[in-house]
Amino acid sequence: MLRYPLLHPPLLRALATAGHGSKVLIADANYAHDANAHPRAERIHLNLRPGLVAADDILETLLTAVPVESVQVMSPDDGTTPAVFARYRDLLGPELPLRPLERFAFYERCREPDLTVCIASGDDRLYANILLTLGYLAPR
Repeated sequence: MLRYPLLHPPLLRALATAGHGSKVLIADANYAHDANAHPRAERIHLNLRPGLVAADDILETLLTAVPVESVQVMSPDDGTTPAVFARYRDLLGPELPLRPLERFAFYERCREPDLTVCIASGDDRLYANILLTLGYLAPR
């Protein structure tokens, strides 16, 4: 039995195999998980129904389990800022700014071999995709 918020066994296993510099994608409900994620990335399906499970809920839980050193988000073609970005900023704090990537650059980035985990959320908000680069654990 675990004593912290992340309880999902396949997700725990996938994160345990990741290391410093590995990428973890939390993808919204519109994301093409097979076409726009590296083929070797572990797919974790948390998309129960539209709107559930939300990407920011997944992010909040992941932050209890893994160190994050940088964050990229998919920017809309029209230059607007999605409302979900404010929630991401609240969760990540000022030390982890969101680095926007144009949609096709984001897809390309997620098809690279260092994408270790692709989490399919049920988040139906547009542009709720977020790409985390894992950090490291400092020696004790």
